[in-house]
Amino acid sequence: MEMLIFGHGYTAAYLTPVAISQGWRVTGTTRNHPDRVAAAGALPLLWPGQEAELREAVTRADAILVSAAPAEGGDPVLTDFAEKLAQARPRWLGYLSTTGVYGDRGGGWVDEDSALAPSTARGRMRVDAEHDWQALADRHDLPLHIFRLAGIYGPGRGPFAKLRNGTAWRIVKPGQVFSRIHAEDIARILMASINAPEAGAIYNLCDDDPAPPQDIIACAAEMLGMPIPPAVPFEEADLGPMARSFYAESKRVSNIRIKRDLGITLKYPDYRSGLAAILEAEGDG
Repeated sequence: MEMLIFGHGYTAAYLTPVAISQGWRVTGTTRNHPDRVAAAGALPLLWPGQEAELREAVTRADAILVSAAPAEGGDPVLTDFAEKLAQARPRWLGYLSTTGVYGDRGGGWVDEDSALAPSTARGRMRVDAEHDWQALADRHDLPLHIFRLAGIYGPGRGPFAKLRNGTAWRIVKPGQVFSRIHAEDIARILMASINAPEAGAIYNLCDDDPAPPQDIIACAAEMLGMPIPPAVPFEEADLGPMARSFYAESKRVSNIRIKRDLGITLKYPDYRSGLAAILEAEGDG
């Protein structure tokens, strides 16, 4: 069985070993880090650079995952490979989107049937990309699955390094809550879908515990036995445009569908269990 991953980055590095353990051969694209792709166990292909090899990989693939982000001009995978995808007809096609497509809900709940109302440029590009992938799937009867990911965290993407070097801030914006998902759980959910395809399905990928960001920093500090950083009001925080945009949206994301339809039991259902695992993985547990 052949799997092709467009954009073999942080998340794919967790998916690839799981897929290989289940008998898959994995190919992953990268712009300039083939060593990282190979370290995860996948065959690296440069993109841009090896388009001919990639077209062959598309033709061979039983499962294709699109993890590459859209740009202002549209989705790069569709730009370069839409025709080949339509011809290849894999038995499973997955697109990684974001819960940012729901926009700001003032801390309220959303599920997969909620209206899409993005409030950032990144969110709007994701909505456009979802629509473009759905249009391709509809025209050519492709088994598209859309996964809307909450904030991704895991080893190397936790708060511990910033706490140790004194750059972690406990920024407080009243009423602000985020949903999160550990990278290992993303891999498990994707494999569950690959093993039980449902063309046209859309899934939210998040844990059970939407929480204010300052609570995560406080929990991590306690795990390290360090003082909890003082609270900084959001209005006074020195944040760049990217970081500030994350605080433009507050919502709680429902994960009922992945449990009901895919039989998922999360390995890390809340940030406490996820942080403990990160601390252990990073050699400090």
